[in-house]
Amino acid sequence: MTHLTLPARRLALHCSILVIVSLMASAALAGPIERACNKSDRKAANRSVCNCIQQAADSTLSNRDQRRAAGFFKNPEKAHRVWMSKSKGDDAFWDRYKAFGAQAETLCGAPAPEDLGTSP
Repeated sequence: MTHLTLPARRLALHCSILVIVSLMASAALAGPIERACNKSDRKAANRSVCNCIQQAADSTLSNRDQRRAAGFFKNPEKAHRVWMSKSKGDDAFWDRYKAFGAQAETLCGAPAPEDLGTSP
């Protein structure tokens, strides 16, 4: 059995802490779309696809739009209400959301958001 000196134990402890903090930070840095996608029970969703979809969201949707769209993963009825809405704001959002879906499909080879159960 190898016995580590006190400085070596401290170094090992610091390295372990850095690894744990790094893993926690990467999870915390996931955007709202990625977090919602990963939490969804859709069979097409996996960590790699969800990360790529988040990248598409980052390039096409504002933070506010991302938070709104993330709610569609948990409650697809919300997407249906926006899609059916007559308001100009909802129509504008829906146009941006469709552009995001097309971008995600192009970048990720991912199913469009509607295939993940997030739109009508």
